[in-house]
Amino acid sequence: MALKNQTLHNILRASLLLIIFAFFLINPISALAMSKAEVALPDFANFVQAVQNGHQNVLRGVYVPNVLALPVIQQPVGNPGYVSQKDDEVTQFSMASEVGNIGLLAHNQLAGKSFSALAAGQEVRLVFGDGTIETFVITKLLRYQALQPNSTTSEFLSLEDYTTITAEQLFRQVYRGNRHVTFQTCIANEGMLSWGRLFVIAEPKSKYPADEFRWGTLK
Repeated sequence: MALKNQTLHNILRASLLLIIFAFFLINPISALAMSKAEVALPDFANFVQAVQNGHQNVLRGVYVPNVLALPVIQQPVGNPGYVSQKDDEVTQFSMASEVGNIGLLAHNQLAGKSFSALAAGQEVRLVFGDGTIETFVITKLLRYQALQPNSTTSEFLSLEDYTTITAEQLFRQVYRGNRHVTFQTCIANEGMLSWGRLFVIAEPKSKYPADEFRWGTLK
């Protein structure tokens, strides 16, 4: 019975995994969302004050100097396929949190459009509810084509080395392993909003407790 339950659990998790790699098909967004004018980034200290809520270990914001400054929301319990419909916030991926990593999801017509401006070497700052700051540095960008964009069982073709992998293999590659941050959004191409997937990986740099940051550790 235990083996049967474990098999069912694995099947359910695999189904959720396929859903998240096809989330743009589930929640289509109008292209009109891109018409909103770009705004200048806030000062980092002001951003920290704006997003924190006093809750320790709850991710509240992500800041990349000169690129993006976005509040982070958490997915509703039991809904790992949820992605914010707002153009000024990203969603923390609960299945990544379960394995000790940070997944940040956004639609490519909304907050995800800023993910394409991310590059290796840039610093990523995570802001938690109590004001603690954790910094990472972007180490790699991965781009994949969904070979069947309208299917939740699609395999993925690497646009770097042209190898093909399954959704489960892709999940392990971008979300498992030592602690890191993964930004995920779709790549639009050939008239298809979900033609491909972009993953931006950032690895740990430093951690600053709230009190230390208030003394001016980061600018």
